[in-house]
Amino acid sequence: MDIKVTDSIKYIGVNDYDIDLFEGQYHLENGMAYNSYVILDEKVAVMDAVDAIAIDRWVSNLESVLEGRTPDYLVVHHLEPDHSAGIQAFCDKYPNAQVIMSTQAKRLAPQFCDVDEARITDVKEGDTLSLGNHTLTFIMAPMVHWPDVMVSYESSERVLFSADAFGKFGTTDADEGWSCEARRYYFNIVGKFGKQVQALLKKASALDIDVICPLHGPVLTDTIGDVLKLYNTWSAYEPEDKGVFIAYASMHGNTEKAALKMKEILESKGCPRVAIANLSTDDMAECVEDGFRHSVLLCMACSYDGGVFAPMADYLHHLQSKAFQNRAVALVENYSWAASAVRTMKAEFEKMKDINLIEKTVSIKTRLTAETEKELEALADEIMKNI
Repeated sequence: MDIKVTDSIKYIGVNDYDIDLFEGQYHLENGMAYNSYVILDEKVAVMDAVDAIAIDRWVSNLESVLEGRTPDYLVVHHLEPDHSAGIQAFCDKYPNAQVIMSTQAKRLAPQFCDVDEARITDVKEGDTLSLGNHTLTFIMAPMVHWPDVMVSYESSERVLFSADAFGKFGTTDADEGWSCEARRYYFNIVGKFGKQVQALLKKASALDIDVICPLHGPVLTDTIGDVLKLYNTWSAYEPEDKGVFIAYASMHGNTEKAALKMKEILESKGCPRVAIANLSTDDMAECVEDGFRHSVLLCMACSYDGGVFAPMADYLHHLQSKAFQNRAVALVENYSWAASAVRTMKAEFEKMKDINLIEKTVSIKTRLTAETEKELEALADEIMKNI
């Protein structure tokens, strides 16, 4: 993959076109990129390693760029296995190279590789590394999204090596825009740590950045302003779009019919955006993303075993684990003999931060009637007040 960063900063990452499940849970339609870079100067710095499946191709890419030179440094911004698996191979191949990482990463390193501690130089906030014409400044970014994370800024060419920040699902050459898969990636992987992302954005605002080199997804140049703006919105837990996301969990189709009816009602009332998903069949990570994206979340589910139908219970667990907050939430239940879904869903949302639970709820007895359609109309009016 021939990706131009600058004349002296080369891309040596690997696209994995075969992987269809990332981290054992996130479905991929367009594979995944494991990014790595080389800075060629008086001294040579390799910026991060790759996943185990990509090591051989990564080493080949590295050798091609080096043209006989030997690296002086391997800079490790993040120790998660999809980036650290290649550290051992690098150290075995280049025994005189030093490994640069954060102090927290140095403590964790023995869990991921068998590298002589004497070869590891740990750095702290503001430390620098001169390569000749290029100078790296290290910036700590703990919990974006692991405690070991740091980023580095190369001042001469104004390049930010951003670890997992600003990354996305998909290969670097995937025929798709940045925001959709970046949003799904952010909320499901980084989303819990909004406060820490805000801290990193504050540090980044003091830098003059022309290029962002993330560990996943494309190198960013012309869109940096838009990317930073979106990250600020996401990490501040502000809705990106005024509108409603309808998440429903239906057993026999009656709740689904009610959800589709509710979508129709909301659109007829001029709701600026209505998205809908079946929690039993649609991608959970995308449902989490859409919950964060919209200003109102409408959860519709049947009562089950004295609680709520399992796909909805699973969804609420995912939202809670990703620190879902600062949204209006409306609830609709379906039941045949014992209503329990609204009570159960409400209790889960009450555990979350700054959730505005719309007081009016709707209880459907098995199937829609003219009366319950009127109730949905009334709920839609309340939802519209919270858009």
